[in-house]
Amino acid sequence: MSRASIRQTFLIFLLAFTPALPAMPADNPVLFHFSTVGDSRQEPGGPSISAQDGLWLQSTRVLSRMIREIQAQQSQALVFNGDMIYGYSSDRATLDRQYAYWRGMMAHLMETGTYVLPVPGNHEVQIKRKNELGKEIKAAVVDSEHAWRANMGDLILNTSLWQSMTHISVAGWNPDNAPAVGADGITSDQRQLSYSFDAGSVHLSIINTDPVGFDSSAPVVWLAADLAAAKKRGAQQFFIFGHKMAFTYVPDQRDEKSRKSTAGGFDQRPEVRDAFWNIVESYQAVYFCGHEHVYHAERPRQNSGGKAWQIIVGSGGSPFGIAPGESSHPEDRYYAWADVSVYANHRVHIKILGFDEQFGATRVIEEWDI
Repeated sequence: MSRASIRQTFLIFLLAFTPALPAMPADNPVLFHFSTVGDSRQEPGGPSISAQDGLWLQSTRVLSRMIREIQAQQSQALVFNGDMIYGYSSDRATLDRQYAYWRGMMAHLMETGTYVLPVPGNHEVQIKRKNELGKEIKAAVVDSEHAWRANMGDLILNTSLWQSMTHISVAGWNPDNAPAVGADGITSDQRQLSYSFDAGSVHLSIINTDPVGFDSSAPVVWLAADLAAAKKRGAQQFFIFGHKMAFTYVPDQRDEKSRKSTAGGFDQRPEVRDAFWNIVESYQAVYFCGHEHVYHAERPRQNSGGKAWQIIVGSGGSPFGIAPGESSHPEDRYYAWADVSVYANHRVHIKILGFDEQFGATRVIEEWDI
């Protein structure tokens, strides 16, 4: 069989097992089509981890399948919401090796038209250490922030490459537009850790949710100014991407003791969480995040009239955060990602796709318009 025939057969196979692309009527075309997910790192010593994944600490089988299907869906961008490596190390060679493996897996997306935008997670910027009481804690350190920039900085942001790959113009990009030291609990340089830009009429804000000295937080002062500037430039839709969630999802079947001990994101700092969500609501933004190894979508203030969505897609291959029997929703143990289409009439369509832990057929878990 010729090389061309092999390629054609492969494409037919992909199309046969991939959900259909969003409809694009001529009078309401899709202006921006992106995917987002997070948390593909593996856990050392995991019971089902292969020898190779034990070395790289990556969920290779899950991530490679997602990459293949996102590629077939022709997403213009993939925003990866942190914890792409296990990290938690002060050894730079270890971090560089793990980053290199993840970047190698992402290379084919970049080569075939999907730009990869990285979001820092706690595994990238934190290390484990003892506090003054001798208790082990996780805290962000400057050296890990430097390692992040060294390994991800070329993606944040190559404007000419973005425009050639996505065919969407960039506006509002300023590499120095980052949370300032002295505000938002910031104590270190946050350039390329929190950043933003306009993709046509869509504004993307990426936030580092574990800055040095103020872990589990959001840069609310910076974000408010960033979104206001974007709106003034004419942005119509606002998407925020971070690693840690503002509101922790607790499955309905988890016992009360476990519910009370569930580690949270911004809800560890209620004043930050509330200030952050006030901003999200005021711009009717969508907040995509990870950290919890689950898919879950909610409107946290729906009961009081709130319309803004938090969508957790920390389901990129890391060990499930919900044990069997802890939830009445089978999809809580699915590997899932979000597929988002922004239309010319400002409609936003969100589709959640995923597959179960037996690697069955990919299906649409749910979808809705905003």
